[in-house]
Amino acid sequence: MITVRPCSSHEDLALCVDLQRRVWQYADEDVVPANIFFVAQHSGGHAYLAFNDQHPAGFALAFSAEDKHGRYWHSHMVGVLPEYQNHGVGRMLKLRQREEALLAGIPRILWTFDPLERRNAHFNIARLGAIVREYIPNCYGESSSTLHRGLPTDRLVAEWQLRSPRVDAAIASKLAGPSGPSIVEVVAPAERALELQTELREKLTDLFARGYAITGFRRQHAGASGNSYYLLEP
Repeated sequence: MITVRPCSSHEDLALCVDLQRRVWQYADEDVVPANIFFVAQHSGGHAYLAFNDQHPAGFALAFSAEDKHGRYWHSHMVGVLPEYQNHGVGRMLKLRQREEALLAGIPRILWTFDPLERRNAHFNIARLGAIVREYIPNCYGESSSTLHRGLPTDRLVAEWQLRSPRVDAAIASKLAGPSGPSIVEVVAPAERALELQTELREKLTDLFARGYAITGFRRQHAGASGNSYYLLEP
């Protein structure tokens, strides 16, 4: 019985701080403090908590932003405790973000994710319908999280165009992967290593510069090499 609601007290914000440590094993210097969550809520953004009964299961934090294309929300963090991952909690948090954004007249939500985290890539691209056309090398600098294993914090920028037919199809689990002669496949390696990250960075950065965007993600079946693939089209 998972429920999602806005943070409504300082105690709620303290739970968001604690969840960061539990989800990503962050040291204190990398944890977003409670006062930033408070500021986000009072400047056009939001902070949500997901609960299993009275037990916190995950959270979301977003800021109001604007670029040359207009207003959007930057979804800075969505974290789910390991015991609740793969149970739809992250999806519930993202769909709540979409619902509230549309009510507020916000057409897009952007966020970053690790290009080597293939589960997140599949979720963002295939399950939510986001597209990607920007790569940021070492976006956050050195991280204290053991999950990053000392690698540069390279990030892809997911762009969620909330009213697009693509997103509607993804949410309804009806999004077909891209196909045709113009599609380019780039391996998303199963192993986390600097040389593999660098190779992926160079390939995707070159394709983005040539006008391609990631519009699909293909996972290998069990028993295959273990690699997955980013699918790009002009």
